[in-house]
Amino acid sequence: MAYHRRIIDETLDELLPDLAAVALEGAKGVGKTATAGQRATTVLSLDDPAQRQVLAANLDLVTQVPPPVLIDEWQLEPAVWDRVRRAVDDGPTGGRFLLTGSAGAGADARIHSGAGRIVSLTMRPLAFSERAIEAPSVSLRALLAGGEPPVAGASNLRLSDYVEEILRSGFPGIRNLPERARRAQLDGYLARIVERDLPDNGVVVRRPAALRAWLAAYGAATATDATYTAILDAATAGEPDKPVRQTVVGYREHLQRLFVLDPVPAWEPVFAPLQRLTRTPKHHLVDPALAARLVGIDASGLLRGDAGSVVPATGTWLGALFESLVTQSVRTYAEAAEARVGHLRTKNTDREIDLIVERGDGAVLAIEVKLAGTVDDRDVRHLNWLRDRIGDRVADRVVITTGEFAYRRRDGVAVVPLALLGP
Repeated sequence: MAYHRRIIDETLDELLPDLAAVALEGAKGVGKTATAGQRATTVLSLDDPAQRQVLAANLDLVTQVPPPVLIDEWQLEPAVWDRVRRAVDDGPTGGRFLLTGSAGAGADARIHSGAGRIVSLTMRPLAFSERAIEAPSVSLRALLAGGEPPVAGASNLRLSDYVEEILRSGFPGIRNLPERARRAQLDGYLARIVERDLPDNGVVVRRPAALRAWLAAYGAATATDATYTAILDAATAGEPDKPVRQTVVGYREHLQRLFVLDPVPAWEPVFAPLQRLTRTPKHHLVDPALAARLVGIDASGLLRGDAGSVVPATGTWLGALFESLVTQSVRTYAEAAEARVGHLRTKNTDREIDLIVERGDGAVLAIEVKLAGTVDDRDVRHLNWLRDRIGDRVADRVVITTGEFAYRRRDGVAVVPLALLGP
């Protein structure tokens, strides 16, 4: 199959000539190997038992083969990380190593040990613009730069199309399968997490059904900041024998290391004028299609407005999944622009903004997500509140919708259909 460039390719084009080693981290199936392979002269695949055995017997092999060297699934032979780090210390020539994998037990310490030598980049499932459905006409980077750039364009997508994209997923190897095969692959992906990936990383899963129930409850809490106690209670409703808190915390930490959980942290501004902000993250799985499969809902159920939500939240669950779809793309675009993403909520919940994209200098792009094609004054009130509070630090204000047109309101807020937003 022909390779289709990803947004992270531009980052790699810029960084790799000057950096000796780059690690592409992310959940399984997001396309790390295909992207890294475009730049490799030598590929060492550690999920191949023969290659893994050879490398384990001779770690120096990584310095003896022609560079750039791609070491795929490096976490299966953890000592290779330290060998690459030492090789970078010995000769920091750019473009020598690419490592791909999903960090597992103990990997945090290794990644920390490589700080300054091995640069880690996170890769996620396909952002909306990478799906080649429509050409984006509005750049997140331009919005983040400030100055309220012109916003225009028209989209042919409607709500049902976005529902289809939620269910198809952003996993390149899954999304184009026939519908039944796609569902089977997503189910298999979830089963592998419980039955193989966690045990392979040293996690003993004594009650797989209980872990699966907790994952379903977490998926149902998508785009909320529900407490972990509420999620556990939802997962074990009516069961007297609940997993102990320490067990659940362990599962959660490992699932996050494997990039299966991808929560959005609460925004903590680098300046002081905003007080009483919550520090609770918003819950997201790496792809909203996984949440839909865990809860067991299809397109007709989402369009009917079936609750689906195990953890109560405002709005519809389809709205939460759409917000997760938007978040998946915004995080990819923001990372390409060297910006970080958080969410804003005051402790008394009277103010909330779905996504805050912050530049290194503290300027922010404030984003609300709306599952509708129209926007009224009520939808932008929190965006305008933030501008009133911090003034010019707000580079721009945006509402992302399922509508047809991209435009600016009279108050300057940009209204952009998701399909028209790009990096």
